[in-house]
Amino acid sequence: MSAHTDRYENAVARYFEAWNASGPEALAKAVAAAWAVDGGYTDPLAEVRGHEHIAALITAARAQFPGFAFRLTGGVDGHHDTARFSWELVSETEDTSAGGGPAPVAGSDVITLDAQDRITSVLGFLDRVPA
Repeated sequence: MSAHTDRYENAVARYFEAWNASGPEALAKAVAAAWAVDGGYTDPLAEVRGHEHIAALITAARAQFPGFAFRLTGGVDGHHDTARFSWELVSETEDTSAGGGPAPVAGSDVITLDAQDRITSVLGFLDRVPA
């Protein structure tokens, strides 16, 4: 694996650390590690900018799905300052390898990184959402 590939995978790992952080302090720290100060997040349901608003968005999303966690599905693909990846929301208590049905929410994101490998923007696409 090249250092260039590590750049994208490390950025996506920090992204998931933020989405799966427990508690306000851990979330604030994870958001600061993953996003640039003026970084943003946009999907069909939300558009926010800045650490405080990103943390609030993550808190609200996690409140809708208590006991669930976000996880990467497949690999991370990137070039220049951009990477893409897919994810799903899975139960933290169920054995998801046992075929317990599809995740209630799944999607794909495209992120742009700055020179410090922090996220400047996320463009999120929701592939599956509950009715």
